[in-house]
Amino acid sequence: MHLCHNSANISHTNSNWSRDVRASLYSLISLIILTTLVGNLIVIISISHFKQLHTPTNWLLHSMAVVDFLLGCLVMPYSMVRTVEHCWYFGELFCKLHTSTDIMLSSASILHLAFISIDRYYAVCDPLRYKAKINLAAIFVMILISWSLPAVFAFGMIFLELNLEGVEELYHNQVFCLRGCFPFFSKVSGVLAFMTSFYIPGSVMLFVYYRIYFIAKGQARSINRANLQVGLEGESRAPQSKETKAAKTLGIMVGVFLLCWCPFFFCMVLDPFLGYVIPPTLNDTLNWFGYLNSAFNPIVYAFFYPWFRRALKMVLFGKIFQKDSSRSKLFL
Repeated sequence: MHLCHNSANISHTNSNWSRDVRASLYSLISLIILTTLVGNLIVIISISHFKQLHTPTNWLLHSMAVVDFLLGCLVMPYSMVRTVEHCWYFGELFCKLHTSTDIMLSSASILHLAFISIDRYYAVCDPLRYKAKINLAAIFVMILISWSLPAVFAFGMIFLELNLEGVEELYHNQVFCLRGCFPFFSKVSGVLAFMTSFYIPGSVMLFVYYRIYFIAKGQARSINRANLQVGLEGESRAPQSKETKAAKTLGIMVGVFLLCWCPFFFCMVLDPFLGYVIPPTLNDTLNWFGYLNSAFNPIVYAFFYPWFRRALKMVLFGKIFQKDSSRSKLFL
């Protein structure tokens, strides 16, 4: 192992912030972690408990909630200490484990969102063949890909140090010697991570939303014209609202995803080409904006549905412990 330079040893191994600022940051980030854990845990309990929710689509949503819950449980607390203290106290091996788990779960959450958008595409645009195409086997394949691909990519890249190929000395001086721990990429590995974890699944979501929006809009116009021809002008609004609901929900989901993750991934892929001039504090802050997506997922996607609000009330009031509560009717 190369020795650290003396200039690096007098680094920011401790936070320069005052005690009040650190206390405020700990409180704010703890609130984000708690929101992530509680929201996704309620989704997990609801879908696991109520038999009416045991559908292929909901198992995909359940798997995404497990990913986001694990991110809030296994990754965020250590990231919080790193962010507030400007230092990594947990050792080099655990740093690799933490970074690998961080990349894996963040990427898995994004892949789940992409597969959910595909599921919604078939539900809106091909409803007659939806149940035949999106069955338990198809959902199992989606879940398997969403977990296994990020796991192989993240742990393989970090533990084999493929992300540091060609920039080992730079990483040692700018991260290791400063007692830091955050994802560090060379030009090639940064582009690969950008494409795999963000660009490809993000492009899928945007394309699917584009298709759903215009197909649902066209269907609504056709229904309106048909109703007007038979004199049902007053009833033409109901079908339109029903058909565009999925498109609006998916649109909000895609918008939140882009708002949360775009800044981090673009800085990550550009930083090696700019000579690593982006401050680690900025990268860390943008990473937390990405984490927020896991906190928003239950709110944006699950909380939009009436069945989930009914399930939420039953969970909060302890009604799930009553006899035969799993057979409760959450929707007609």
